[in-house]
Amino acid sequence: MPRILIAGFQHETNTFAPSLADWAAFTRGDSFPAFSQGRAMQDAMTGVNIPIGGFIDAAKAHGWTLLPSCWAGAIPSSFVTREAFERIADTIVADVRAAAAGGLDGIYLDLHGAAVAEHAADSEGELLGRLRAIVGPKLPIVASLDLHANVTHRMLREADALVSYRTYPHVDMADTGVLAAQLLARRLKAGQREPQHARRLPFLIPLNAQSTWMQPAQDLYAALAELDKRHGTVLSFCMGFPASDFDECAPMVWGHGEHAEAAVEQLYALVADPAQWQQQILPAREAVSQALALADRAGKPVVIADTQDNPGAGGDSNTTGLLHALIAQGAGRRFPGQVALGMVFDAAAGRAALEAGVGAELDLALGTAVPTFAGGLSDPPVRGRFKVRAVSDGRVTLKGPMMRGVTVNLGPSACLEIDGILVAVVSGKKQLLDRELLRMVGITAEAMRIIVVKSSNHFRADFTPVASSVLVAKAAGPMAADPGDLPWKHLGAGIRTRP
Repeated sequence: MPRILIAGFQHETNTFAPSLADWAAFTRGDSFPAFSQGRAMQDAMTGVNIPIGGFIDAAKAHGWTLLPSCWAGAIPSSFVTREAFERIADTIVADVRAAAAGGLDGIYLDLHGAAVAEHAADSEGELLGRLRAIVGPKLPIVASLDLHANVTHRMLREADALVSYRTYPHVDMADTGVLAAQLLARRLKAGQREPQHARRLPFLIPLNAQSTWMQPAQDLYAALAELDKRHGTVLSFCMGFPASDFDECAPMVWGHGEHAEAAVEQLYALVADPAQWQQQILPAREAVSQALALADRAGKPVVIADTQDNPGAGGDSNTTGLLHALIAQGAGRRFPGQVALGMVFDAAAGRAALEAGVGAELDLALGTAVPTFAGGLSDPPVRGRFKVRAVSDGRVTLKGPMMRGVTVNLGPSACLEIDGILVAVVSGKKQLLDRELLRMVGITAEAMRIIVVKSSNHFRADFTPVASSVLVAKAAGPMAADPGDLPWKHLGAGIRTRP
């Protein structure tokens, strides 16, 4: 039986964001499963929609013996601290060294692909390089990647094979782990690396234009699957994370297989047309105005994405621009108790609500004015009297299609009402990508007329099926909807910040 070591390191780094990913970010278990090791890690990841979960299931079918190392993930933010990266890397390196001494046939890594550490801009390439130095050139190393990976030449060189998600929202994470297992099986059978070919796009793609629920990405990934069938390849197209300021931040197309070059060149020709990647984003007040007009005649909620404070892209989920716009236009007075916004990260408000209890009224300054990429601060906190409608310990198991089965722990949480608007307040950072996160604090998404979600695209998997329409808004925040607005310093020569 082949002996395969498995490990994971997941972080998406917005180098322009305000908060670092320190060691505590990987151990809290708020937005991602907490750092775990050995058999406990394997047990925790089995059966969940995370790449390593899919790989574990596939490995059992192949009859492989798994050697679990560790898995570490943290919510997107600014740089991974040196300490955090080195603790994670040292754990994996030590386990690989021990496994190699006892007999090792392959390595699988569940990586994101857009991590930037304080001392290692290409963090995944650095980790892969350290492992390659231990096991030598012949032992197979295969990794799965997020669709937003900024794939580097070192990553492609150090790994035998890489494969990325094909959906955004990422409903195929476990499926991608299965694809990684298929690539590893092919590599073990062949005894050598398959031919590989890669092409980098010369421009950044905005996050809001990347959703595979919409065009052009929907058809492009369908074409990718057809090319794989035609050529017998395993292709990947990472649209990239357009907020990581280092020289290899850019979309990448690559593939593995005998006909990889032909397949990659055909896919590249389809995705490289810049005109198709334009986006439509509304100012906050206009988005609320349109949502109110739509909600008057809609039978299902109108969803507004507060994209520039997306905690899934480096925001802290605490800005107030959309809440100010809802209050200013009387949204809660027009639809009392049927306008919701979430989730606002404010630990002090969450604790105060839990201590005061349901029915209490609290004078609060909710939210935070944070530095933005454009300079200056975001909107000020919302000051006023809030009524506590519901409270929670913040622990909930997600049921939506993206992270089904994952349990998050967001600490003292509450539904606070102001001016007829329901605000989901939490003490941990988590993108609003699952309706269970609202239900946790007593908000029924299906009963709302307007829902503001702090998210860019991941919300679409669980909210679009119950929404009448979706609008994308930008209020002042730390994550630029347009990467051309960011103050880039290290982007590679020839990479444009806009399509």
